[in-house]
Amino acid sequence: MTKLRIRLARGEVLFREGEEPGTAFLIESGEIEVRTRQRGRDVILSVLGPGELVGEMAVIDESPRTATARALDDCVLFAIDRHQIAERLAATDPIIRSLLEGQLKRYRGALAALQGKQAAPDALSASERLGISRIRLEAQLREALAEGQLELSLQPLLDVPLGRIAGYEALVRWDHPERGPISAAEFVALAEETSLIVPVGEYVIDTACLAIARLVDAGADPSPFVAVNVSARQLAHPGLIERIVARVDAAGLPRGSLKLEITESGVLDYGLAAGLIELCHRHGIRVALDDFGTGYANLCHLHRLPFDTIKVDQSFSHDMLDSPRAMAIVESAVHLGRALGAEIVVEGIETPAQLQALRELGCRYAQGYLVGRPQTLAQLLANPWDPASLV
Repeated sequence: MTKLRIRLARGEVLFREGEEPGTAFLIESGEIEVRTRQRGRDVILSVLGPGELVGEMAVIDESPRTATARALDDCVLFAIDRHQIAERLAATDPIIRSLLEGQLKRYRGALAALQGKQAAPDALSASERLGISRIRLEAQLREALAEGQLELSLQPLLDVPLGRIAGYEALVRWDHPERGPISAAEFVALAEETSLIVPVGEYVIDTACLAIARLVDAGADPSPFVAVNVSARQLAHPGLIERIVARVDAAGLPRGSLKLEITESGVLDYGLAAGLIELCHRHGIRVALDDFGTGYANLCHLHRLPFDTIKVDQSFSHDMLDSPRAMAIVESAVHLGRALGAEIVVEGIETPAQLQALRELGCRYAQGYLVGRPQTLAQLLANPWDPASLV
């Protein structure tokens, strides 16, 4: 297995001319000198520093190295596996296209400069810098995943009629060592661009199972569930449900301890989703439709997909006490859920008045900052939920 982070001492060779390539490298710190032999003498092709790639051309071309790369000082590099690059090229990723165009331009320019035909290649363009920044973040995300640096927060769901916590939604967080907290929207979208979303999703499922077991051991009564979001790309990955069932069983938990949440979107394969829901039900796993009422919500799909839970987006609950139309939508969603035999969760509940409105509507579940903000498992165990927080 290729190490994700590589350290070179000054003078150490990264690769030699004529070697078969397997990996490109992103320089994190230090400088790498790339040189070749021209007419019996050494010629320096380039000196590369932080934020630049080295060795990528041979990987892209699948041809022997045309130069030797050596560390000019102590260096730290991220290994960029050839499959990472091939995966992006196959999808004609625009970022990779811009990177490839830039690298080809500099590579050809450097060779032409050696022949005295033109000046040395220009500096990185804005689009190339953006592409390298995305690649760097992806490499760092892979490292964070490998070293267990992603953190799971749990946001409680209130059983409105019973006035107690019924379960939690799992939210993955990444505290970047340089940038600080990175929004899930950014790094999950980045993970979804490649197959990285699959190991990220499985990390969340594993961590959620551990959290449920710890909550049960701490005396949670009744035994809570944890809802985990799955993306369209995860749904398409073979064996997803079987792996989830295996993890739940290995943790000694009831099948209903883990729920799946699917966000309806333009890329969701509804035939695939229907098969997944059927398989989940066969294994005793419940499935929720997340963010109902936004973007792609479609009643035609809803009546064909037997979701157990429908989550009403917070954009409606925020305005429901001030807007009769928003209140009508929330009320209609509650009645719709009841008619379909599905539970309704209304998100974004922040005031006692909003919660009281849900009670009067007969809504089963509420979620939002009034019920509780996302917390780590350690925080939840140290500060058990207090019903007084609803007042």
